[in-house]
Amino acid sequence: MSIQITTLSENTAGSINVLAEWGLSILVEADGYKILLDTGRSYSAAYNALTLGVDLSQVDKIVFSHGHFDHTGGLLYILKIIKSPVEVIAHPDIWASKYAKFPERGEEYIGVPFPQEAAETFGASFNLTREPVWISENIVTSGEIPMITEYEKIDPILYVKEKGELKPDPLWDDQALFLKSQKGLIIILGCAHRGIINTIRHAQKLTGIEPVYAVIGGTHLIGASTQKMDSTIAELQGVGIQKLGVSHCTGLPAAAVLARVFGEAFLFNNAGTRISL
Repeated sequence: MSIQITTLSENTAGSINVLAEWGLSILVEADGYKILLDTGRSYSAAYNALTLGVDLSQVDKIVFSHGHFDHTGGLLYILKIIKSPVEVIAHPDIWASKYAKFPERGEEYIGVPFPQEAAETFGASFNLTREPVWISENIVTSGEIPMITEYEKIDPILYVKEKGELKPDPLWDDQALFLKSQKGLIIILGCAHRGIINTIRHAQKLTGIEPVYAVIGGTHLIGASTQKMDSTIAELQGVGIQKLGVSHCTGLPAAAVLARVFGEAFLFNNAGTRISL
């Protein structure tokens, strides 16, 4: 199976004339499908697709990794390009009222920046489910990811507002995309809020495949402790990972550590990056 992965939006730009914007959007082409994981913060994914010569009108499915603005905000721009009904696979909690609470500036809304009805007007058909969705026999969304490691925790600044009260967000809507290949699993991450290793272990259990060939996307290692980094690296080495393309919420300090450890297997997966597997 030929697999093409194109990062359309990310914090940094790795190609001339491509826009950088805080957020993430990754196009996966495999098994005859074009699947867009997340849509970036605003218009960067749509703009960069045009710049890179990527035809988004042919997208078959859109998958939301979770309901934060920097992964969903570009949907309306994308839908205007597709111009036809398209399934959006997501967890029901993407529509929760999501907030971040910062010590220095208080609470801020960080959820989806438009109502569901607005997206449906432009052709989105939401498949809201807590379960994995098999797009083909080799491609599946993660569904809810169990948290089983001791060192991976939900960021304590993240909340949902219910009846005017802020409560810690369990981020059950956090999910990823798994692809089975002859070389092993290929895991495409949005933010990995529930943990990159938790996500990998869930992928192995769901697919029945142990070797992990590639992990690409946001790893949420930004601000990770030395202990968490060491544990994560040991696990990644244990699954025999051959390609590690980090993005977005990895953070530059953590990315630098991973680059040193994984050498040629490592790459900065920024806007404009194309990977063929």
